[in-house]
Amino acid sequence: MVFSAPLRPWLLSNVALLLALPVWGAVRYPRLPERIPQHIGTGGVDAWADRSIGSAFVLVFVYAAVTVLTVVSAELTLRMTPRDALPQERAEPFARARMSLVNRPASRASARRIARAVLVLNACVGLSFLVGCGVLWRSTPDPDVSPWFLVATIAPIVAGVVPTVVAAVRDRKA
Repeated sequence: MVFSAPLRPWLLSNVALLLALPVWGAVRYPRLPERIPQHIGTGGVDAWADRSIGSAFVLVFVYAAVTVLTVVSAELTLRMTPRDALPQERAEPFARARMSLVNRPASRASARRIARAVLVLNACVGLSFLVGCGVLWRSTPDPDVSPWFLVATIAPIVAGVVPTVVAAVRDRKA
């Protein structure tokens, strides 16, 4: 798939994270203990797994899948015909019915805003996964998880949700 020009600069942070995570993991993998964290709750590590490629790189695999889905969604958003470009006889049913099978962007500009916001959200999810990998790939057999871990994990996602909500609200007003 050839990505639209408006998306290319916004893909850079996603691609950088997608490349950095596996490289960092490959460097850390030989020094990992035999048991690595499988789940980190509010009280710290509460589940363990034997070291394997799957258990060590689960966050990388999940982020790669989420990135593919997000990029495809952003690209499809740009390729969708916005409401203001529909012929008038097709546009009226969309204006009358708030809920339709396809919730089209109001305009091309709105589609670009939404696609960019979704890519920013994905990069923020990647930053959150980066924090998780920092704990997962520690060399100590029992990593101490700071209370700030939860904040450091959730804060990037919250920061990414803000432009997504702003883009959606602006689209609704258009």
